[in-house]
Amino acid sequence: MAVRQGTGPTARAAVLGALLALAGTHPSMAVAAPAEPESACTAGTGPYQRELEDHVGRPVDGVQSTADCYAVRAFQRANGVSPADGYPGVATYRTMLVVQARPDPNAAGDCPERDHRVTCVDLDRQLLWVQRGSRVVLPPVPIRTGRDYQETRTGWFEVYWRNKDHVSTLYGTRMPHAQFFDGGQALHGAPGSLYGTGGSAGCVNLTEPDAKRLWDLLTEGDAVYVWGVKPGTED
Repeated sequence: MAVRQGTGPTARAAVLGALLALAGTHPSMAVAAPAEPESACTAGTGPYQRELEDHVGRPVDGVQSTADCYAVRAFQRANGVSPADGYPGVATYRTMLVVQARPDPNAAGDCPERDHRVTCVDLDRQLLWVQRGSRVVLPPVPIRTGRDYQETRTGWFEVYWRNKDHVSTLYGTRMPHAQFFDGGQALHGAPGSLYGTGGSAGCVNLTEPDAKRLWDLLTEGDAVYVWGVKPGTED
């Protein structure tokens, strides 16, 4: 004799449990928790507002809107700018220059192409890269060069001395992975941010990770070519 299947609350609960088990979902997880709301973007107008508006595809009016803020913040997050708060400040602008230069840093042809390695130091954009012929062997990275009256000298040079753990005899500051190319001027790592001061005392400062990458690539005798004018210095 057939047994009639129950239809009460207990039976219905058992059927629901069986269906959830078949779907691989525990009853306690059947309803997903709501996602955390995106925090508001409230940063105001920054000194590089127009440049960043243009880069992220927003209307260029020089005034920060909420949509501008969200777009700039998305750019900051995608490129490791901290804090990622949507403010169009100097660190975000300098990162934008690096991003723009990546496809072809020497598009203007300012750094001469040779059949050997050339370290290109662009004072105008505050960028450094290394090329051999037309091939970029170290992509563009941000730099900080000499301040007013202590400008980084322009022209052709070569790396003549390297010191991995150098300490400045003039200032007592660390100069990790220092590669000297003109008197006391060197390519070297700078602890902390590159954007906190107006410039170096003439050296080409890089972030410490970038300075190590450059150290691992170059050797004594490698060519260095410097051109342009650092923004904010006398021509």
